Amino acid sequence: MSRKTLIVANWKMHLNVHEASLLVHRLSERIKVHRSIEIVLAPSMLSLQPLSQEIDRRKFRLSAQDAYFQDEGPYTGEVSFTMLRDLVHYSIIGHSARRVYFNESLELIRDKVQAAVRNGIVPILCVGETKEERLAGETKQIIHDQVTTALSNLTAEDIEQVVIAYEPIWAISTFEGEVAKPDDMKKAMKYIRFQIAELYGQHVADKVRLLYGGSVNEHDARAYLEIEGCDGVLVGAASLNYHQFSAIVASAERMNSERRNPSRND
Repeated sequence: MSRKTLIVANWKMHLNVHEASLLVHRLSERIKVHRSIEIVLAPSMLSLQPLSQEIDRRKFRLSAQDAYFQDEGPYTGEVSFTMLRDLVHYSIIGHSARRVYFNESLELIRDKVQAAVRNGIVPILCVGETKEERLAGETKQIIHDQVTTALSNLTAEDIEQVVIAYEPIWAISTFEGEVAKPDDMKKAMKYIRFQIAELYGQHVADKVRLLYGGSVNEHDARAYLEIEGCDGVLVGAASLNYHQFSAIVASAERMNSERRNPSRND
C-alpha cells in the first residue's frame, strides 16, 4: 500500500520567533513542492501562530511539539489541543524528552492522543525503549505497552490517521547516542505494525504511517527511509540547519523518484 512520505522537523526548545521565521524563509527557498512528500515543521509554541501566516502551505504543514489533554479549564500555563486546532495539522505526543524529563506516564500520553484526535489534530506518537530496556531484552514489551495504551481509546477509523514514530532513546544524541542499525529498526517497526494489526486488523495497520526518529541526519536518512515499512523520519538537531534538512528532503525525493521510475536506474 502506498503511503505518502512524511518528513518532520522537531525544533525542540530552539529559535525565537525571528529565528524561526528566518529558518522557514531559507527552507522555502531550497525546498520545492513535492507531491510524494509531506514536510511538517514543529517549532516552539510561541512561533506557531506567526509561522502559520508565513508558511507556504503547498510545501509545509505545522505541528505542535506537545499540548495539554484537557480542552479548557484552570490549568495555568498550559495550551490545549482545542486552542491549537486552527493552527496545526499535527502534534508530537510522547516524545522521549517528555517521557524522560517530565515523567509523562502511559496514561497521560493516552489522554493526549485522544485529545488530539478529538480536536481534529493528527498525533505523531513517539515510542521507544531506553538502553537499559534494550539490553534487558525488553524492547518488544516496552513497544507493546506504549502502543496499546496510547491507542486504547481510539476507533479503527481514528487509528488510520495516527502517525507513529519509533524513537529508540538509546539512539538519540541527547541521551546515549548510539548508532541505530537499519536492520534493528526494521524489526522494531515491523513489530509496531504487528501490534496495530492485532488491535485493529491488518487493513488498518497497513494505512498507519511509521517514522524513524533517532539522530537522523543528511548522511543516514536514506538508509532509514529505505527500511521496509518506514514512511518517513522525525528529525531533531539536523532540522535546525537548513542545508542539512533540505538535503534530507532531497534524499527522500530522489528515493521516491527512483521507485516511480526504476528503469532510469538501469
